[in-house]
Amino acid sequence: MKRLDQFLSENSILTRSKAKDAVRSGRVTVNAVKAKDPAMKIGDTDEVMLDKEPVTATGPVYIVMNKPAGVLSATEDGKDRTVLDIVKESEKIPDSIKKKDLFPIGRLDKDTEGLLVITDDGKLSHDLLSPSKHVEKTYFAVCTGTPAEDAAERFSDGIMVGEDYKALPAKLQVVSQEDGRCELLITLTEGRFHQVKRMCHEIGSEVEYLKRVSFGALKLPEDLKPGDLMLMPDFPEKVRTEK
Repeated sequence: MKRLDQFLSENSILTRSKAKDAVRSGRVTVNAVKAKDPAMKIGDTDEVMLDKEPVTATGPVYIVMNKPAGVLSATEDGKDRTVLDIVKESEKIPDSIKKKDLFPIGRLDKDTEGLLVITDDGKLSHDLLSPSKHVEKTYFAVCTGTPAEDAAERFSDGIMVGEDYKALPAKLQVVSQEDGRCELLITLTEGRFHQVKRMCHEIGSEVEYLKRVSFGALKLPEDLKPGDLMLMPDFPEKVRTEK
């Protein structure tokens, strides 16, 4: 059960105060009866109309973004632009969704591009980030320096990162290698601070450009440019349950 003004503010373009005004001015009906009290309780089976148009409860929100470099994977920041700022500025996202408690699932470093999921679904976030789920994340990296001959084996065994941390087993594929530069695909199931860059450093390669291209079975759409986003009607069950 929710208050009528709360229900309206969450599922229409009205703010909470505007929703109260709409009820008091007779613009809202509940089960074909004109509502008078913004605090009245609304259940799942109640039919709510605003200006004779139905207002329906929206489910969890799923936004896929190609995060651009220079933007923080955060909900707010007093100095730098965040991915939530991009959502709020986008004409593709309805105002009713922008008012929800959205947050990015996990994070990408400020200078890293690529696939980022923004949602209000806390259970999904827990499922995708839980170490026990082993959800794979794949990154495309452009590096200077030739990777060591045993790099793929060291990644597979769990490479030492610095002196005190051994990464979980990961996959390394050399896409191209020429003139002291290389392109790599790296797949891992964890996401510690600067982890991909630190792992590459251990095999003699320094990351110049990094982009996440997949998260479980969810892949970054090829036509989604950096800074662009798309609203998904639901989150693929295959991604949600992948181990």
